[in-house]
Amino acid sequence: MSDTHQYEVHVEWTGNRGQGTTGYRDYDRAHEVRAEGKPTIAGSSDPALRGDPERWNPEELLVASLSQCHMLWYLHLAAVAGIVVTEYTDAAVGTMRMDSSGSGRFTEVTLRPVVTVADPSRSDDARELHADAHAKCFIARSVNFPVEHEPTIR
Repeated sequence: MSDTHQYEVHVEWTGNRGQGTTGYRDYDRAHEVRAEGKPTIAGSSDPALRGDPERWNPEELLVASLSQCHMLWYLHLAAVAGIVVTEYTDAAVGTMRMDSSGSGRFTEVTLRPVVTVADPSRSDDARELHADAHAKCFIARSVNFPVEHEPTIR
């Protein structure tokens, strides 16, 4: 396995209403995110920033990436540890603070996975795996804000 991985995506702005960016209110924030062989993701900005609420925004995708990464590592570690997971859901929440310049940054993301295990006697072991999954998640290791997790084991 290579030590370096690259991820290629193509982002195309599709929100030109015919006059380009002649003014802040004159264009849509609509765009498409594509990668070869995968469904297109319809993107926009946050609705508070004139975005389309029916499309994914980059902030949601960042929170989703953290949640997905944690889940995939967790499932791997559970399989290796002999813990049978039968269900996994997460209600992840990211907090972003805006500053006076109109820019902002994430201050935290909290993952709230609810994990169902086949053997209730392994619940404590299953709970402990979340720390290992967090330590291994590529995305969590790459961001400069805390990523917390508040698991529930069933």
